[in-house]
Amino acid sequence: MQRAICLQHVSFEGPGAFASSLSTRMVNLERYLVPQDGLPKDAGDLLIVMGGPMSVNDSDPWIAEETAFIRSALRTGTPVIGVCLGSQFMAKALGATVRSGKALEIGMTPVRLTKDGKKDPVFGAARDAFEVFEWHGEIFDLPSDCVPLVGSEMAPLQAFRYGDHAYGLLFHLEMEEGGIDSLCRECASDLAKAHVTASHVKSMATPQLPQLHAIADRLIDHLLTAPR
Repeated sequence: MQRAICLQHVSFEGPGAFASSLSTRMVNLERYLVPQDGLPKDAGDLLIVMGGPMSVNDSDPWIAEETAFIRSALRTGTPVIGVCLGSQFMAKALGATVRSGKALEIGMTPVRLTKDGKKDPVFGAARDAFEVFEWHGEIFDLPSDCVPLVGSEMAPLQAFRYGDHAYGLLFHLEMEEGGIDSLCRECASDLAKAHVTASHVKSMATPQLPQLHAIADRLIDHLLTAPR
């Protein structure tokens, strides 16, 4: 049986819809809350790195250890999905700079596929312009040897691909209604800073979640079945 390893950084940001896609394909999902549990012994057949309110530029020892773990997985060709903080970990592991963005991006944000994104095996099936769910304050430069896939006015680089089997996503394809509720509860101070309300964020996001979950499912399918 294939194994997916999910690295979490807070209990309230889990794999969401990715878990359903993995279950449908009979893939065993192992979760590790890294700051408390530490890292697993290996990255499995698919490594999923989730979000969190911390920064990859923080000095905590576990952040350096996780960066090295992700770098090793990327270099050895393990399929990887990095979401929000996870994508920032990927960018840092590949030598790119992670820095503060212009402002907090919270809720649904319009994005566009790049020229390369339109040819991507996962995102190429999406519309050229669509909306994604965001909750972040930091952005990153394009790492060397990576392909830009999605961008927005606020963050010119919203998603990138490394090789054929590693995707860094600043946004959340996996987000479910319960996850939105948890974020709004646990990170309420971010809502105040962004001058938005929990009810507005959820009402705008909920109708769009099925579309995002379809892309999430396509991403899981690609990473588990594409030849390596």
